[in-house]
Amino acid sequence: MLFFKLSAFYFFYFAAVGVYVIFLPKVLHDLEYTSMQIGIVFALAPLMRFATPFLFLKHIKLNQGVFKLALFLSVICSLGFYLTISNFYTFMINNAILGASLSLILPYLEVTAIKILGKDKYGKSRLYGSIGFTVIALLLGQFLSHPFIALHYYLAVNVLTVFFALLLLKYDDVKHDESASNEPFSFFKFWPLWVSLFFMQLSFGGFYNFFTIYETEHGISLEMTSYMWSFGVICEIILLYFQAPLLKKNLLHIIKFSLAITILRWFLLFAFPENITITFITQSIHAFSFGLYHSATIMFLYTLYENKKLAQQFMYGVAYGLGGFLGALIAGLLYGKYLFLYSAFFTLCALLFLFHKRLSNINQ
Repeated sequence: MLFFKLSAFYFFYFAAVGVYVIFLPKVLHDLEYTSMQIGIVFALAPLMRFATPFLFLKHIKLNQGVFKLALFLSVICSLGFYLTISNFYTFMINNAILGASLSLILPYLEVTAIKILGKDKYGKSRLYGSIGFTVIALLLGQFLSHPFIALHYYLAVNVLTVFFALLLLKYDDVKHDESASNEPFSFFKFWPLWVSLFFMQLSFGGFYNFFTIYETEHGISLEMTSYMWSFGVICEIILLYFQAPLLKKNLLHIIKFSLAITILRWFLLFAFPENITITFITQSIHAFSFGLYHSATIMFLYTLYENKKLAQQFMYGVAYGLGGFLGALIAGLLYGKYLFLYSAFFTLCALLFLFHKRLSNINQ
């Protein structure tokens, strides 16, 4: 029963992400937001994801009460979309609050998932998030005839996310809450890992924001490019299902391997942008550069830090927050022929930091 509830949570959580990332930009464009305004709105979520965890270093504890408040605020903000979307400034504030709320929800439940499901079943549950993202992309694309339809979908999947999140609270071991932790959280203890996490997500800026543009400018049709996106997600789902034996090995070595093959992925995109076969091969690597990398990283952090929930918060904040935000900006500045060569360089930096002596003595 836990597996079903957690899988349902992942499904609806990432379905909501799909609505937000894929369709909300078009909604704002249809409502005559400028490109600058749209950029500011979508920069707020990663910024809040990065900033929010710092409040939990000393001032606040991520316990069930705070988690429930975050869930409640996410629903309020989903409803607030209807009232604020017609005004840029109120919509910006609404998105900032939503970003802060979402920065707490997933890290909190990831700890419960890892603790109870373990390495054997975590990936099989997490893959439903990828399925949810794909389903909403295919479904909503058929029915988005009016901007507010996307808001209806977002509210619906967000309410379902909250529903299953609340059902999961009974599996959360209060004694396991790190509010009583005697070990202060420290970036510096394993700082090379945090720098590596940042550079890895920095490298994804070009992919998430410009892959479609990059491929279509090199003669690949939009339809074929959409197949490439779907193929990458399918490969990710397959690996998430079968990854358990890999995660029983040395996690740091798994992370290094994922980074190394991601370097190859970005270099192939740079060298052969017009080759459909090679581009599909690079998309298959998404299974390793996102699926396996993400799983190995959160489990590695789980073993390193006593304050496990805060470690997960900072993982999402430093990597997907700050790394995602700056990755998008830098990709915009560097866009051109050498975009993915720069991405390969950023990933190489991420890999090299993992060979630092501070991490060399960790036994996994």
